[in-house]
Amino acid sequence: MMKSMTGFGRCEISDESHRVTVEMKSVNHRYLDIAIKMPKKLNTFESAIRSLLKAYIQRGKVDVYITYEDTAEGQAALKYNESLAAEYVNGIRRMAEEFVLPLGLDAAGLSRYPEVFSMEARAIDEEEVWGVLEQAVRGAAEQFVEARIREGRQLQEDLLGKLELMLGYVEQIEKRSPEILEEYRQRLTDKVKELLEENAVDEGRVLAEVVLFADKICTDEETVRLKSHIQSTCDTLRQDGGIGRRLDFLAQEMNREANTILSKANDLAVSEIAISLKTDIEKVREQIQNIE
Repeated sequence: MMKSMTGFGRCEISDESHRVTVEMKSVNHRYLDIAIKMPKKLNTFESAIRSLLKAYIQRGKVDVYITYEDTAEGQAALKYNESLAAEYVNGIRRMAEEFVLPLGLDAAGLSRYPEVFSMEARAIDEEEVWGVLEQAVRGAAEQFVEARIREGRQLQEDLLGKLELMLGYVEQIEKRSPEILEEYRQRLTDKVKELLEENAVDEGRVLAEVVLFADKICTDEETVRLKSHIQSTCDTLRQDGGIGRRLDFLAQEMNREANTILSKANDLAVSEIAISLKTDIEKVREQIQNIE
């Protein structure tokens, strides 16, 4: 199924000791670019998270936001810094002796000095945390892919409609080509008759001029290639997997053929059709930039 490169996914997983929330969003990008923002204590899992996401995503600039919370009791421990407390006591005693001041020191007062007591988080159980984190990442990635598929389906429908319209333009150009030659032949014949008045018109010379004119304005090769590129684009849109790069190449080829037709056009109607064709090709190219 065709996927868009924009999407969003969110998942929250909790157990008795942990709560993990993962949010993902993406925009267009030529390659896969994953940026992960998460607490430092989870940095050890970054490589595993990237490997996991690559199984779901091929292209796009993806921002991943992860929050983590310890929900079990006893996740932090009180730490007593005995050596620092001893330094405080020694310093206060020296100060009291130097300035002849009462010591006025007790345990309660000493405990309030900076860093004598501090809260220290316990080390996490990596295997336990990864079990919860992996579920959350997978859940968010699955939602993310579903969102991309939904938008991709809408893109596919719109693109197929534009391609059908483009095919109609090509058929109009093919239909108009022989009419242009006949009109040119008639104008040339009338002009020669006007110049020669009663003298006979050399049909062979007129035909030769028409052949030369036809060679200059002939777009048969371009229209055949255009129809082939349009059909290839339609077929590619119905394929699974990463198709964005191939579609971008086909759009460039279609634009090249349309430019050639426009440069050869020696007829107002064909010029207008070719301009409309180029306009729709540009719209298709813009939308293709959003396909994975």
